[in-house]
Amino acid sequence: MLEVKYNKKDNTMFIWFSREPVFFAEQTKNVIVHFSKSGKPVLMEVLEATDFLKKASLVLPGKVKREIFA
Repeated sequence: MLEVKYNKKDNTMFIWFSREPVFFAEQTKNVIVHFSKSGKPVLMEVLEATDFLKKASLVLPGKVKREIFA
């Protein structure tokens, strides 16, 4: 399962990897990863998503950029 949603009002992107319940979360800069009790990533929140995507696009290979931004 992979589901991505963007909240324009808050400029936040949510990426769900699983529907498992969240047990804990860890934040590094503008990214919060929520984990299940067994330590598997369940949800990733990207704060200030437009800035994150602009910076990420600078280092992505051309093939990946074309797939994402097509």
